[in-house]
Amino acid sequence: MPDKNILDIFKRANKERFAVGAFNVNNMEIIQGIVDAATELEAPLILQVSAGARKYARQEYLIKLVEAARMTTDIPIVLHLDHGDTFELCKSVIDGGFNSVMIDGSKYSLEENIALTKKVVEYAHDHGIPVEAELGKLAGVEDDVNVAEKDAVYTDPQEAKEFVERTGCDFLAVAIGTSHGAYKFKTEPKLNFERLKEIQEILPEDYPLVLHGASTVIPEFVDLCNEYGGELKGTRGVPEEMIKHAAGMNVVKVNIDTDLRLAMTGNIRKAFHDNPGNFDPRKYLGPAREAIKQMVMRKIKILGCDGKAF
Repeated sequence: MPDKNILDIFKRANKERFAVGAFNVNNMEIIQGIVDAATELEAPLILQVSAGARKYARQEYLIKLVEAARMTTDIPIVLHLDHGDTFELCKSVIDGGFNSVMIDGSKYSLEENIALTKKVVEYAHDHGIPVEAELGKLAGVEDDVNVAEKDAVYTDPQEAKEFVERTGCDFLAVAIGTSHGAYKFKTEPKLNFERLKEIQEILPEDYPLVLHGASTVIPEFVDLCNEYGGELKGTRGVPEEMIKHAAGMNVVKVNIDTDLRLAMTGNIRKAFHDNPGNFDPRKYLGPAREAIKQMVMRKIKILGCDGKAF
């Protein structure tokens, strides 16, 4: 199926109160596992590429892998830039064929964030590309994003209103208590749904909101990593019921990366443990791809986007 306008998907998501999974991709097996899961459950799909993934796998390879995925399925697939941090990077992926971009100026002052986001929006809209922006700061580490827990800042509703009005961004990532990375929370995580409601009410009706750092850190994959050579003690993610609750509000896009890494790494470690003499990549990447598929199917059902592709 040809690429799909992400805003059309979000309109339906808001109307029917579900969210779409936005899964970070780095290689062929990850893309295949995600696409196989979404195809089986007939779910719309966002495949997103971080700046780090773009450096690792190279933009041209990832674009062609997504093109290949579209040839194998009828579900709508959006190719999205995650955490673009410069105008030049956003321009490059827009010119290269991405369907939507995120400009993350959250590390800057409000005025600097507005100026950078507005510049990206103007270029993107001239090319028919929608833009995600971010306001507030999530704790945690993901690629080049690194924010200490003490520096995390919830999104201010009044600032969100001003930000959206002045930049013209199409959807907004908000900080309400989620966290990037695997070592996510020292205490029991808790999302501030009252803050989310305030943001929801002050923005235009059904304005699309995004949750970053929303991996639930599935215990079975953490245990698998620990059992076969890893140390992820104390790792905990956002409870699944909280993600489901957010998807029933104006949150229409939920970012998932850490759970993908845990599922893949745990199963690769197990494959080497079970067969230490193996040197055939297909023998360890194959099980990892299947683990990705099963994990993504679980996420799709939590978000309520199964059966929403058509």
